[in-house]
Amino acid sequence: MVKKRKRSNVSEVVAAVPKKDDAAPERPVRTLLGWKDKNENNVDDDVEVIDNGVSPFFRNKEKVLVTCSRRIVYRYRHLMLNIVSLLPHCKKDNKVESKETKGATLNELVELKNCSSCLFFECRKAKDLYLWMAKCPNGPSVKFLVSAVHTMEELKLTGNHLKGSRPLLTFSSNFEKDAHWKLLKEMLLQIFETPKDHRKAKPFHDHVFVFSIVDDHIWFRNYQISVPHNESDKLPRGGLDKMTLIEVGPRFCLNPIKIFGGSFGGPTLYENPFYVSPNQIRALQKKKKSGKFAKKVKAKTRRKMHEMSNPLEPDEFADMWKY
Repeated sequence: MVKKRKRSNVSEVVAAVPKKDDAAPERPVRTLLGWKDKNENNVDDDVEVIDNGVSPFFRNKEKVLVTCSRRIVYRYRHLMLNIVSLLPHCKKDNKVESKETKGATLNELVELKNCSSCLFFECRKAKDLYLWMAKCPNGPSVKFLVSAVHTMEELKLTGNHLKGSRPLLTFSSNFEKDAHWKLLKEMLLQIFETPKDHRKAKPFHDHVFVFSIVDDHIWFRNYQISVPHNESDKLPRGGLDKMTLIEVGPRFCLNPIKIFGGSFGGPTLYENPFYVSPNQIRALQKKKKSGKFAKKVKAKTRRKMHEMSNPLEPDEFADMWKY
């Protein structure tokens, strides 16, 4: 038979159990600026502290949906995949049929994927690439013609930065020139900037996205920030003299066509007066070539008419060696 435990042993076990007051302190709340203790009151007087302990600071929850149209060329598909690798806060999706209803379809996809922005690569005639950049579901949205495309695999540059690291975004000064450039700058800033403390992003700044306006086109470049790590050449904090930029890629050029008030449509806020569609350019080139052929035909007919109107005199020695 099992012996009963004595009363003294039971009292010792009860005494060993920690009381509520002796338990570990409650874990502090994690905020955008780090771990914060509820008892601490290090917030400024102008910022109101919420009672439930939630941080009142703005948290960037931007998510970008990246997709493309059907029958896209391999080169443009590689460009899209390069951009996906540069944006850790983006989500990929299946190809979308490029028809009239693509706006409603894409808005539905963005809502299903719980995203707030969309990059849609639309390929037409297996030659021309258009980029739709939209803020969903209320807009605005921009349609670009993409040209001068060079992918990372094609360039084979020496730059190499961490995948998923947060980029620094730099813009040329002429983005502040007109209202439509300011709007485009804000859209590029929101879409290409990686949110802080994103689960897929690394907390390092080791590359730069450069957006510059030349000839009313937006040119994109991606550079690695190279810093010497040898003990002798180690830089002091804030020493920017020895830092160098090494290009990584990809490269592309955006020609803005129209800015719409809604998502993938709506009222036209801006239309580029200098935009010429690739179809018009190809038609002009064909006309130029057809003009050369027409000139040749006209020259032949003129030569024949001249020969008929000015016949040669009969040669008396023409039949001399006939027999």
